[in-house]
This record gives sequence, structure tokens and C-alpha cells, in this order.
Amino acid sequence: MAAVDVIVDNLVTLWRIPAVRHNFHWIFLLISLVGSILKELELVPQTYFSSNRNALNVYFVKVSWGWTLLLLTPFLLLSNSSFNRSVSFLGRRLLSLAVATAVWYACTETFFYIEDATGSCFETDRLEIINKELVSKASCRRAGFHWHGYDISGHSFILAYSALFIIEETAPMAFLKTASLSALPRMVLNLLYVALNLIVIVWVWMFACTSVYFHDPSHKLLGTMCGLLGWYLTYRV
Repeated sequence: MAAVDVIVDNLVTLWRIPAVRHNFHWIFLLISLVGSILKELELVPQTYFSSNRNALNVYFVKVSWGWTLLLLTPFLLLSNSSFNRSVSFLGRRLLSLAVATAVWYACTETFFYIEDATGSCFETDRLEIINKELVSKASCRRAGFHWHGYDISGHSFILAYSALFIIEETAPMAFLKTASLSALPRMVLNLLYVALNLIVIVWVWMFACTSVYFHDPSHKLLGTMCGLLGWYLTYRV
């Protein structure tokens, strides 16, 4: 496991660099802006990731919050028990997961509502013939038609928010390096930390793919801003 220890040391060192940690959130806004411009100018060629059926999108992004909670929950339990073994302390740390999940749920449900409220059901993908009997996206798609509304990018929101959330909650790893942990908890903690960093890389990559291949510019920018705002309110305000 020496190789894992080296990887953990390098990752901890990276995230302790002030310029990296304090400016990480701006990367998402920059990617969203540049990606939107490239998409509108059609400068990026079609690739495997330009299809929404690519494996990363199907098995990771579409259940991205599940992956975030699956890896972060045991990390929080194990890492915070090293600082303080009281139930109230661990409860406060796990409360961050509940708050973040509430932010995720509220934003995604709001996005769905806005798309329903502003949309119409069209019988062809050319958006020519409106079916006025179907007044929701779900009923429209069940009928085999096409719903067109203001579709705030849920991908842009959840990928930016999840990545920032993970970085904030894994910050104690810098202090856990010197904590007195036995071999097995240390190994598990290191593996979880590496896995969480890999997930962050996947989220950033798929965020970039979303920016250059999908959605209108305003949809992506608004989704990104919602993700940044959710992070800012919970960790800076």
C-alpha cells in the first residue's frame, strides 16, 4: 500500500496549495463559458462523449449524487471519529450530508418545475406542431413526443456542486496524516480519499463534456451558478 500512501501525500499537498484550493470553484465557471462558446461555434468534433449514452454519463453522472454519498459517508464517519468520538460531533458532521442533499433535491426539483412551466409538447423534433393536450414533460415523452422548455442544466449544477462538496469535506485529510490510526482504518481511509479524488476528476471531465456538447449557453451558465451558489452559501456564508 506504499503506492497509495504516496498518492495520498501528493493529493493532500495539491489541495493545500492556496491558489488551487481557493480558486477551484472558478474552474467551473471558466469551463462553462469557454465550452459554451466552442459549442456555439461548432469547433469541437463529435466524440464518444458527445453521446449521452456514454458509460460515464449512464453509470456515473446520472447517479452522481449517489456516488458522492456512497464514498463520502464512510469517509466522514471514519475521519471524524479520529478527531472526536462523541455522537453529537459525528451527528453534526453527518448533518452536512443532509444539508447538501436538501440543496441538491431543492435545486433539481426547481429545475424540473421550471422546464414544465415554460415548456410545450411538440409532435416532431422540429418543434413545428404543438400538442396542447399534453401539458407536462412526463406525459409528453410517454406519448413519444418532444418537450421543449427552459431546461436549466442539471448536469452543470450537480457536477460542480458535488465536486466542490467533496473537496470541502475531504479537507481534514491534511490533518489525518498525523493521526494515530491503526493499519486497517488508515488503509480504508486512504482508499476512500483516493476514490473521492478520482470521482472529482470524473465530475470535472464530464462537466467539460456537458459544456462543449449539450444545452444552450444560458442553461449551462445558470446551472453552474446554482451549483456555485449552493456551495458558497453552505461553506462560505
